[in-house]
Amino acid sequence: MDDAVDLEGEQYEKHREAGRILAQVRAETADRVEVGASHLAVAEYAEDRIRELGGKPAFPVNISIDEEAAHATPGIDDDATFGEEMINLDIGVHVDGWLADTAITVDHSGTPELVEASEEALEAAIDVVEPGVETGEIGAEIEAVIDGYGYNPVVNLTGHGLGHWEQHTGPNIPNRAVSQGATLEVGDVVAIEPFATDGGGKVTEGAKEEIYALENERSVRDRRARQALAQITEEFRTLPFATRWLETDRAEMALRRLKSSNVVHGYPVLKEEDGRLVSQKEHTLIVTESGCEVTTR
Repeated sequence: MDDAVDLEGEQYEKHREAGRILAQVRAETADRVEVGASHLAVAEYAEDRIRELGGKPAFPVNISIDEEAAHATPGIDDDATFGEEMINLDIGVHVDGWLADTAITVDHSGTPELVEASEEALEAAIDVVEPGVETGEIGAEIEAVIDGYGYNPVVNLTGHGLGHWEQHTGPNIPNRAVSQGATLEVGDVVAIEPFATDGGGKVTEGAKEEIYALENERSVRDRRARQALAQITEEFRTLPFATRWLETDRAEMALRRLKSSNVVHGYPVLKEEDGRLVSQKEHTLIVTESGCEVTTR
């Protein structure tokens, strides 16, 4: 984008509206994360509240526990409850396809400094955002703060740009110093999300998948798969969705058929490879001429 971009235009107003909704929902949802509370009830509360406030979920609410870092969301009839754990909530909102993305860690594990590390790293990153800054410099700020707490950043997860009906676009915002990166410009909309861990600092894919997204729109023969695909293309488009969002009966079977036909792809739950705790904090920002505007405060 160039410096002549109109930051008061309709696109940016919708990004801001998504951010305002998201800030409220994040706070209300975090208050419901108590020991003994239901994962499914908390996720559905957040997603319903987003709709009540005039937005739509940009992706299923991620509820990541302890070593889980991303892509965990309750399944249909999920009966899991919160324990004395580290719980990451990652929530997204869109207004007409223009997105905001945020995350917060609720700690019931007794490890508050790990939460502080990701929170302070995010603030340090926000402080250096301005036109012309390289994403590697942002990563260096994140890494320095987390290292200062005696923890490691998760190096194979990054922040990202937010596009129209696209949850992850360029530029990537690393969580460590890198020598080559993109240069931020006025009008860029980015989500910065430091992950801190007391493990080695890498995540690997687990076996479980509950989140999917459209990959190729093509004809399918199975009736339930056709019903699911119609809902996906009309309602979610290219944004991620949860199995439990599908209105067809036997949704799991429909998704298996769509996946085997390469119509959708799944997002496996990502876990810290040493099985250690992960904290996360995330805000969405618009890069302005004088710095940045955080839409999800």
